[in-house]
Parts: sequence; structure tokens; C-alpha cells
Amino acid sequence: MNTHQPHMKHISHLLTAAIVALLLCLPLGVTAAEGGHADAAPQVAPAEALARLQAGNQRFVASELLHPHQTAHRRTELANSQHPFAIVLGCADSRTSPEVVFDQGLGDIFVVRVAGNVLNDETVGSIEYAVEHLGARLIVVLGHQRCGAVKAARETLAAKAEAPGHVQSLVKALQPAVEATGGADVEATAKANVLNVVHALRDSAPILKQMVATGAVSVVGAHYNLDTGAVEFFKDAPAK
Repeated sequence: MNTHQPHMKHISHLLTAAIVALLLCLPLGVTAAEGGHADAAPQVAPAEALARLQAGNQRFVASELLHPHQTAHRRTELANSQHPFAIVLGCADSRTSPEVVFDQGLGDIFVVRVAGNVLNDETVGSIEYAVEHLGARLIVVLGHQRCGAVKAARETLAAKAEAPGHVQSLVKALQPAVEATGGADVEATAKANVLNVVHALRDSAPILKQMVATGAVSVVGAHYNLDTGAVEFFKDAPAK
């Protein structure tokens, strides 16, 4: 008679219980192998993500808002994970909230906002995080009409002056666009800045540049009209 058999059965039961407990601690829909990483949810292709944003903006312009994904159920669903289908780098202007402009809800878009929608290490790092860990495959750089940061940068540079405090850092970031559009209006400068940021993100090594080159990630520019509510996406949109 094997005296070790009851002991081995006891250990087997303990291991089974431990595995079940581990699985119960994971978010719904996530396997133990996935561990909650971005690949636990299907990724949305750049072209489809852009179509969703365009459709949402059309609803916003027409005042036919759906206000999707803003319920208590959605809040609970997102408590342990998130899988936004797009990233929006926008201006901090209070009139340009991407969730409102694109009629989206909780967990739909990963939003990074800073005056003038400019780049620094923190904004790039945030975008890289959303691409690598959350699985977003479309990055939209969203400028807007009558941008105060762009206007201030133009006026400061024209006067050969320096803006107060840390506002000067925004002037410096916007300077290339200002200089490239010296004879044009504020909107031309705002759009030039968006394109500068788009190209900088596409060339941002080591993470984004490689993914853009393979077509895994698309970066597009856009301009929001305060008067109409419409978002104009620039021509180099992601291929379908």
C-alpha cells in the first residue's frame, strides 16, 4: 500500500484551489497567461478608430449625441482594465474636450492635453504607454481655432519678448510653427504646429517610429472649429 498517495492528493487539491483563486483575481475576460496586458482585448485598426471619431464628431455637430459608455455598468466594466481605441493629444483649452467633441465615453479614448498640444518627454511617454500597454493604434494630434497658446506665442515672438513664468516653454515649443507661418494668420500657425507634432511623433524613437514604419500605428493631425464644432482631419489619414 502506498502511504504517500493521500498526501499527494491533498497537495493536488491545494494546487487546484490556488489556481482557481488566482484566476478569480484576474479581470473578467483576461486569462492567466495574458495577465491584463493590452492583448487581452482586440485592437482597433487605425482606419476603424478614425471612422469612430469622425462619426462621433458628426453627432456632436448635429446635436445628436449618444453619450456612450457613461453608465455605472461601464464604470464597473473598466475598474480593472482599459483598452481605449484611440489616443488624442489635444490642447488644454476648456472648449475642446475630446470626449465631448467626439461623443465618446469612459475608456474610449486616451487623452493627453497640454496648452498648444505641444510635445515634451511627459506627453510622449504618456502616448507610448497607451500604445504599448493599452493597445491603442491611432494617435490624433488635435489643434483648434483661436488657440490662445498659439496667439500668445506669435505676439511674444513678434515683440522679441519673453512670456512670464513657464509660459515661455510653450512659446519655445511653438516657435518653429510661428516662424514658418510669419505672414499668415493664427489658424495657419495652429495647423503648422499640428503637422510639426505629427511628424515629431512619427519620428519618435525607439517606440513610435518603428510601429509607424510597419503600419501598426498611425498618427494624424486634426483641427477643431470652435464656431461649427466640426473637426477637420488632415489628408494623410491611415490607410484602410
